[in-house]
Amino acid sequence: MTKYLFNLLRLSGIPFLLRLLCQRNVVTILCYHDPSPDVMDAHLHVLKARYNVIPLRQFIEWRAGRSNSSLPPYAMVVTLDDGHRRNVELAPVFKAHGIQATIFLCSAIADTNRHYWWQAHHDHEEMVRLTRIPDADRLRRLADLGFTEDKDYEERQSLSKGEIAALNDLVDFQSHTRLHPVLPACTTERAVNEIAGSKAELEHNFGLTIYALAFPNGDYSDRDISLVRDAGYACALTLDGGYNNRNTQIYRLRRLRLSDYADENELIVKASGLWSIIKLIFPGRRVGYVRSKK
Repeated sequence: MTKYLFNLLRLSGIPFLLRLLCQRNVVTILCYHDPSPDVMDAHLHVLKARYNVIPLRQFIEWRAGRSNSSLPPYAMVVTLDDGHRRNVELAPVFKAHGIQATIFLCSAIADTNRHYWWQAHHDHEEMVRLTRIPDADRLRRLADLGFTEDKDYEERQSLSKGEIAALNDLVDFQSHTRLHPVLPACTTERAVNEIAGSKAELEHNFGLTIYALAFPNGDYSDRDISLVRDAGYACALTLDGGYNNRNTQIYRLRRLRLSDYADENELIVKASGLWSIIKLIFPGRRVGYVRSKK
């Protein structure tokens, strides 16, 4: 049913009109998580025929007035959240397409055998419920399921230090906090540790230059934005749908979230911003988004 809907929306011509009328002079930022190389390759073939893919850093420098050159029309940035182990397999794809993607790393999970907390249980709705309760309650519930944040498991789920180094010429690595909590549900002390601590760890342990943070799950509060600014980040990215220009708040940059398994119709509809508009009209539905469980 969902595939039929995306096909219908594409055939309506609305995505084409949105791209033509709304996306020429803005920057569209996409958000993936753990796509396969085949999916990413297919997506980039489609996207590069319709958009000009640029690095996130290029947009931020232009946005800050540090670049004398203008951005290309239909500018697009490709980002991936979490730093999943399989992201290393995307290197040949990025190289073949000549693009620099941004991967947001969880600094206390990268190069360890710690696991992402939302993979502690196969019940997706239960994991969603845990994003809506205080952080301490979330951790207690996860402990009941046998998960703790500092536990080393038999297999790792995140990129290793060697893989990050190998990808460094093709990928712009940035911050996704330390352990991916729901920031507004955290105490201020923990939020500071997650936000400032991630920047410090990524720079010290991995030799990265960190200027951007992507809010885990796209959740943030005014307090969290202040903490990001105080920690020395130049920008922050949300999962608020929409496009970006010089007037977009630099600590509330908008992204369009994509399923890691999207077919061409879904990709074209979501990359145009149409799906984001539909979600604003019909809030509360999670149709069309599947978080990777791998």
